[in-house]
Amino acid sequence: MALTGGSRREAGLFVAAAALALVLGASTHLARADEAEAPSRIVNPNERPEWTALYRERLATWLKVQGPVPTYSPMEDVPGAGDRPLPLAEATNRSIEATALAKASAYAKASQARAFIVWHKGKIQRADYFMGADRTTPIVSKSLSKPLAAIAVGRAIRLNNIRSLDQSAADYIPEWRGTPKAGITIRYLLQMRSGLLEQSFTPDFEHPTTRAYLDPDHGWHIIHNYPLTDAPGSRYGYSNAAADLIAVIIERATGQRYAEFVGREILQPIGATGGQIWIDRPGGLAHSGCCMTMPAETWLRLAVLLAEGGKAGGQQLLDPSFVAQMAQGTAQNRHYGLGVWIAGPYVERRGFGGPGHPGPKVLHSRPYPDKALFLFDGNSNQVIYISPATQTVILRVGDTPPEGFDWDNSLLPTLLLPAIQDEKTRSKLLPQS
Repeated sequence: MALTGGSRREAGLFVAAAALALVLGASTHLARADEAEAPSRIVNPNERPEWTALYRERLATWLKVQGPVPTYSPMEDVPGAGDRPLPLAEATNRSIEATALAKASAYAKASQARAFIVWHKGKIQRADYFMGADRTTPIVSKSLSKPLAAIAVGRAIRLNNIRSLDQSAADYIPEWRGTPKAGITIRYLLQMRSGLLEQSFTPDFEHPTTRAYLDPDHGWHIIHNYPLTDAPGSRYGYSNAAADLIAVIIERATGQRYAEFVGREILQPIGATGGQIWIDRPGGLAHSGCCMTMPAETWLRLAVLLAEGGKAGGQQLLDPSFVAQMAQGTAQNRHYGLGVWIAGPYVERRGFGGPGHPGPKVLHSRPYPDKALFLFDGNSNQVIYISPATQTVILRVGDTPPEGFDWDNSLLPTLLLPAIQDEKTRSKLLPQS
């Protein structure tokens, strides 16, 4: 997974998989694609000396940590509901057993969480903050930004700014018209089936994944120089570049800055506090695939929006069918939908996926109590579980847990969902072994 987002374990898997590919010879698939693209690489006509200097500085910092950049700069404000967010109803009589909530909270605290919130059927069951955080503390989202990007697409479709998920991305990226990349749909970008080069770590100054992450004009490099390694729709390949193209599409489809659209069309209607988003340079393009900072309650409200079928405050912000499609996997990866991870049937498969490879990386395939459970997932174990069957949302966000902790915090839904006190609701869950 991209070093800027996704689960901590998956980030490690990508690095390990790259090394394994060199041993097994599987890396030749991507090597051939890179070599094919190299002669046609386009030089950015907008490049400025100060951009090159900034890019070198960012790369040097990245190479020191070999992981997520320690700070995100510059940042742009994302408007929200201001100082008066809509209050979240709190349960006076909890519908989830207090003992289970206490155990889950203790687990979250030990995992170095900054926030732990449980919502069930319209009410907060428990909300705890740790390590000096409170309900206003901004949380670096990592890849929690990816489901938000999908929600932004759904909102733009609802507003008729975008026709459909199956519309060619080239309708908004005309630079791709008449090329094989015209086969990339908006759906493929969100499902990580674009066919674009999979994310990887490399110290190469000119490598497309490095440019796509750190360059002060990263969107230009993704559009013009990011390689297409597979036929669009044919293979799952996680990439921040694909997710960052959503900001390009939203801005060109709506005529608004990505931050403005998200704030005014999503956060304000759900009564959520805003925050900030990482942009490549002042006035430049947002990184829609990573690292927006907002309070934990805002991330919870986004999950609640999906749990309630895209409706908030009496307004249908997303089509219910779009919400349903978000939680549907694909033949290439049954555990990844539109920016969200899906529980689904438990399987044991590991590999690269696509032609000539044994199968996609399978994550979040635990036998969760709700077989329809799906989740937001970000690096450092940021997780927001959504259980449609029980109308429950469980959030854990904060710092990277100490070694030895369950890499995706699956104990939380396993502990809390069976502790729902309503027998009728519990009957919708899978039998526990």
